[in-house]
Amino acid sequence: MVPFMSKTLVQLFALTTLAASASLAVVPAHAADATASAAPAACPAILKQTFNRLQDEAPQNLCQYAGKVVLVVNTASYCGFTNQYEGLEALYAKYGSKGLVVLGFPSNDFGKQEPGNSKEIADFCYNTYGVKFPMFAKSVVSGPTPNPLYVNLIKETGKTPAWNFHKYLIDRHGKVVESFPSKVTPDDKKLVGAVEKALAM
Repeated sequence: MVPFMSKTLVQLFALTTLAASASLAVVPAHAADATASAAPAACPAILKQTFNRLQDEAPQNLCQYAGKVVLVVNTASYCGFTNQYEGLEALYAKYGSKGLVVLGFPSNDFGKQEPGNSKEIADFCYNTYGVKFPMFAKSVVSGPTPNPLYVNLIKETGKTPAWNFHKYLIDRHGKVVESFPSKVTPDDKKLVGAVEKALAM
C-alpha cells in the first residue's frame, strides 16, 4: 500500500510541476511584449552620425538624442548673431526637461568668424554665455563638403545655411520640420511656436 501511494504522489508531483512550468512559459512572452512597448524609439536615420564633443574631442553618437526634439545650429564666436547663444541657452533651459535639445556646430564657413581651436571656442561659449547645451568640434556646414548631418539637413529642407546661426528643427521621429535663417532669433514667436508644437507631438 505504501509503495502504491508513493508512486501516486510522485505522479501528482510530476503533473503539478509540468503545469507550473507551462504557466511560467507564458510569462516571458508577456514580459517581452511589455519590454518592447517600453523600449525607446529607434534611432532615426538623420541622427545616425558621430561627432567629436567640443570640450574634449570625445566621440558622441547623436542617437543618444533619439526621441527628442532637436534644434541644430551652426555657430560662430565673432559674428553679429553671436549673442544668440544667450537665447539658445535660455530655450534649452526652458524646454530641455520637456524633451528639447539644442546642438551647436561651430563653423568657420562664413566670414572666417570662428577661427579658434576647440578649447578656445568652448571657453568662449561657457565663459561668455554660460552655454550648457551640447556643442561639437568645428566643422564645415556649407559648400561642396558639409559634414554628414548637414548633408541630410540641406537635402531634407532644400535650405543651405547662408550665414552663422541658421537653425534646423527635427521632431521626435527624426523628421526635419522647419528651417530658420540667422535673423530668426531663439525667442522669435515662430521658432518658439514650432518648438512647442514639436514637443507636443
